[in-house]
Amino acid sequence: MKKIKVLIVSISFLCVMSCKKNEDAPSVDFATLKTTVLADFSSKVAVTIYLDLDNAATSLNTAIQNLNTNTTEANLTAAKTAWKNMRNFWEQSESFLFGPVEDNDYDPNMDTWPTDYVQLDSMLTSTNALSLADIQSATLSLRGYHPIEYIIFGNHGNRAAADITARQKIYMLSLSQDLANTCHALYLSWTSAPTNFAQQLTTAGVSSTVYAKKQEAYLAMVEAMIAICEEVGEGKMKEPFDAQNPAIVESPYSGNSTTDFKNNIVGVQNVYLCKYGSNSGKGLKDLVASKNLSLDNKLQNQITAAINSFDNITAYYEVAIINQKVQCQQTMAALATLKATLENELKPFIIQYIQD
Repeated sequence: MKKIKVLIVSISFLCVMSCKKNEDAPSVDFATLKTTVLADFSSKVAVTIYLDLDNAATSLNTAIQNLNTNTTEANLTAAKTAWKNMRNFWEQSESFLFGPVEDNDYDPNMDTWPTDYVQLDSMLTSTNALSLADIQSATLSLRGYHPIEYIIFGNHGNRAAADITARQKIYMLSLSQDLANTCHALYLSWTSAPTNFAQQLTTAGVSSTVYAKKQEAYLAMVEAMIAICEEVGEGKMKEPFDAQNPAIVESPYSGNSTTDFKNNIVGVQNVYLCKYGSNSGKGLKDLVASKNLSLDNKLQNQITAAINSFDNITAYYEVAIINQKVQCQQTMAALATLKATLENELKPFIIQYIQD
């Protein structure tokens, strides 16, 4: 009996202290949080990723120049590594394809798929100078990542340095310079006049000339997250899976397809948590958790589940659609689940709680 009494007293004391602690805890200033989340996303995620992308594009261009000057296996390997490194940043940034990347066509200029083999071969065998100006006026499927990928990787990285032709070298030099120029322009569009999109997003509903209301800015963020889940699950993965056609799988030359897809959803996590590398700030999760902790837990769990599901696809994706069908279907199902929650619960949450 004595032990029971002590336990009751202890529990009562803990309850009092817990209640006191909750009473003393500062409440979330939702109005301030709405502005902070936009500012933190802009500076800690978007601008930082675009800066990393800009630097990676410069590194790839340097690696391509070195490969052209001295076409060794070591320099070819360095170019392949630089290409994959750059893709990591780009694919994560695709979780927020709104603003200048969409308005100024930076996305299609860099990442149009599939590559048009017929036109590519025609360009290589033509008498065109293959200068930077030629590339900038070429059809979109002959610009950006994938023609470079085709030249330096061959079939799943089997390209030998000695196999790269003189015309391919000229082409890859112009392609990499064009890509570097585009990435630099994209970074500047978020950080400098006349656009300074980071400022436009941060001042949404106040002085922004792009977003008259904060709600519009938040909806742009959420709709971009929804769109990338749809693009990966219902486009990049499902279309070749349903057709059982390896030829339409994106990034097949490098064997980087599944990594690309996974990074798209890692990007969704970056946006929701407002975390990227060593950077962190107030994110959508903080807004959601302040009003609906259950929805926050649900979203975080579904994002993590979707990201982790890609690890079960161990073969090249163009092989996995034939030999690992169950794993592919499980990942597509996880993406569909996440997309539904973003669309049917997070988007209505934004509409309900952010009306200014």
